[in-house]
This record gives sequence, C-alpha cells and structure tokens, in this order.
Amino acid sequence: MLWEGLPAFRVRPSELPARRGVCWRINCDPMMMPTTGFIPTKASVSVVDDSPELQNYLRLLLELDRYQVDIAGNGEEALLRLRNGCNPRVVLLDMQMPGMDGLETLRILRRLHPAARVIMCSGVDDPEKIRQAISLGAQAYLVKPVQHLYLSAAIERCLGQDSGESDGSIGSRMGASSLQLVHRPN
Repeated sequence: MLWEGLPAFRVRPSELPARRGVCWRINCDPMMMPTTGFIPTKASVSVVDDSPELQNYLRLLLELDRYQVDIAGNGEEALLRLRNGCNPRVVLLDMQMPGMDGLETLRILRRLHPAARVIMCSGVDDPEKIRQAISLGAQAYLVKPVQHLYLSAAIERCLGQDSGESDGSIGSRMGASSLQLVHRPN
C-alpha cells in the first residue's frame, strides 16, 4: 500500500482544519490523515466572469489543478484589482459581460499588465470574435461550457510560454504557431 511506513494518526473529519495548502488523504478506513508535506500552488489565475455559477465552477476546476484563484465579476473590477497589485500569470476572461465587454477589458489589460497570459471564454462560437481576441493578444479562446481538459491544456500552454519550457509537456509540443486553442463542444 502506498501509505505504508508513513507515520499515521487518526482524526475525525469534524476535527480537520480548514487550511489552504494542506492535502488530506483518505485511508482504507473512512478516517483521514494529512500528508507530511505542503503542496504549493502552481500559479495565480484570475477569473473574470459575470456569472457566479461559472465563477464557482472555474474556481473548482482551477483549485483541483492547484492554481491560486482570484475572482472578478466584471471587466472594471478586474482592471481595478490589477491596478491595486493583483498580478495573475493567467487571466480567464469572459467575452460577454455587462458594462465593459471582454474585448475592451483585454485592450486595457494588455496595457496595464502585458505579461499576463489571457484566455478568452465565450458562449458564442463566432470566428470574427475569435480573430479579434487573438489580434488583441489573447493566447487562447475556449467556447463554453468549458471542459476541464481543455482549460488545463490552455493554462499549461500559457504558462509554458512564460517559462519557455522544452520538457516535452503539452506547452512545448504544440509549438509557437499553434498559439490559440479553440474548443467547440459537440
């Protein structure tokens, strides 16, 4: 068994602390035990979407992949967070939001934080909007409903561009010419 030889102690689930960065493993019994080490987050990701349901869904997917997640409900809020020191490596940006739409937010975001990688998300599969987003500097465009696999691949690709990785992962296998990932659900 994988956990054999590790020091173990038992706690009731009600005694588990609600701490970030602590991973809990399930033993053969329904009891739980903490891992012996801290599992750090990979990178910071900012989710900009006006739908609370989608915010929660994307937060769940991203936290499962160990990303630190910041949420903004619209373009203005996202830009304010950037001005106040929020420094995400990747921004998931909804295309259609009330007030400032995703394209306008992207234009300003590029001036404020040019190093951030941007993935546009939209419920609209419009080739012209995709071209506009890419021409404004978006690295990827995902069509909602966003699937975990495509989201993870797009973020990994963006982070790979940051580090210039060449270790054979998704980011390095795709090459610079295939910068945008577009997912169209069936």
